[in-house]
Amino acid sequence: MVSNENTEVFNYKFELTPKVSEDRVWRENIADKVKDFPKNIIEICQYGFTEMLNNVIDHSKSPVVSIEVTKTAKDIEFIISDIGIGIFEKIKQSLNLQDHFEAILELSKGKLTTDAQRHSGEGIFFASRMFDKFSISSGNLFYSHNAEKNDWLLEDREQITSGTTVNMQISVSSNRKLNEVFKEFSLNEWDFSRTCVPVKLAQYGDENLISRSQAKRLLNRFEVFREIILDFSKINQIGQAFADEIFRVFINNHPDIKIIPLNCNHEVGLMIKRAQER
Repeated sequence: MVSNENTEVFNYKFELTPKVSEDRVWRENIADKVKDFPKNIIEICQYGFTEMLNNVIDHSKSPVVSIEVTKTAKDIEFIISDIGIGIFEKIKQSLNLQDHFEAILELSKGKLTTDAQRHSGEGIFFASRMFDKFSISSGNLFYSHNAEKNDWLLEDREQITSGTTVNMQISVSSNRKLNEVFKEFSLNEWDFSRTCVPVKLAQYGDENLISRSQAKRLLNRFEVFREIILDFSKINQIGQAFADEIFRVFINNHPDIKIIPLNCNHEVGLMIKRAQER
């Protein structure tokens, strides 16, 4: 442990033997670090920490996991790192996707798992929305969410990260509650039938979203939800074919699924309206 007047840093490293479990690591090493926090913060920390550590244990193929916990009077931060296959590569291989960018797009939708018999595919989706800051680094890609700004970031970096590193941070004064985050994405109690997808994650670099193939990539697995919110933040324009594939073709083929566009500028809104009225 490293500490000063305002900061305490705790570091752990575990060999991933069958004896290591996420609940035991939480109970024996982490729980006492958050015991004086408000109940809502404790619940979020336990959920996020155990879900992310379980992902490492079950999916990473890493021999070890490293954990760093940084605690201040204002917030707490968890960094969970492995040296395994890498989360984006694991998703790419398991779903036979084109590349890691497509893997991140699928990850952002939720209900994504590479082991459906043992996992629901909800952990990363909900953890990324519970914490103030959430990020994943793997390979040369950095994927993050800032809850305060409701901003998603995907960066292609020169430095390559071996395995996967997940970073989660939350203020101890946050009023966010575990159950309220679950309910936000439920049409009925606890059913996870609603998702919100940042459309910009469907872009490659600065390309415009104009084609049906781009739309189909965005629409992949939408049929597992009953309501999809498409967040068009930072999307300046879309093409007629792109809009038509989503807001006419898909809707006509799936009348029981609702797609709601959000944060559209004037040009994007007009193109969507045109497709809806056809």
